[in-house]
Amino acid sequence: MSQAALLARVERLEAQLAIGQLPARYALAVDSRDVDGLVALFVDDVDCGRWGIGREALAAFYSSEQILKAFHRSVHQVCGQTLDFQDATHATGTVYCRAEHEDGEHWVVMAICYFDHYVCRDGQWYFARRDERHWYSTDWLQRPGDPVWQNWPGKYTGERYQPRLPSSFATWERFWVGSGAHNALR
Repeated sequence: MSQAALLARVERLEAQLAIGQLPARYALAVDSRDVDGLVALFVDDVDCGRWGIGREALAAFYSSEQILKAFHRSVHQVCGQTLDFQDATHATGTVYCRAEHEDGEHWVVMAICYFDHYVCRDGQWYFARRDERHWYSTDWLQRPGDPVWQNWPGKYTGERYQPRLPSSFATWERFWVGSGAHNALR
């Protein structure tokens, strides 16, 4: 193997290790309510939609009553990560997570998949964007299922919060088309 090929492999491994730290650091920052540490995981010009652009806007989003102040304690357990490089400074991936949230008298459990976009700037990897999608949310005393997969008591009932998985996986519908199986396209 050439010196250049070996160097490229080492750089790719270092990138994988650095990107692999992002979801775990995100979970720790969310659960410890370290908003400064949380927003530092994102690019400095992160697009926060209606909240604006940049880390200050992202901090306002996470500190809002709808996000981190909406529940008291949380535990985010990162279960696995996939990673696909577009080039030496851009990658996408998915992160499975089981999250638990103390919300008043309820302990709400969620099965989540984050669809991530990563970028390397000045030798440092960051989240460019995270898209959280979930299969269900429910109080741990209840079982999720038809007709209610979004079962967070009293909150998150709008369309934005409805589960988008598994149907938003590109392969899901193709797999079930023509099978006639129960719940195939849900």
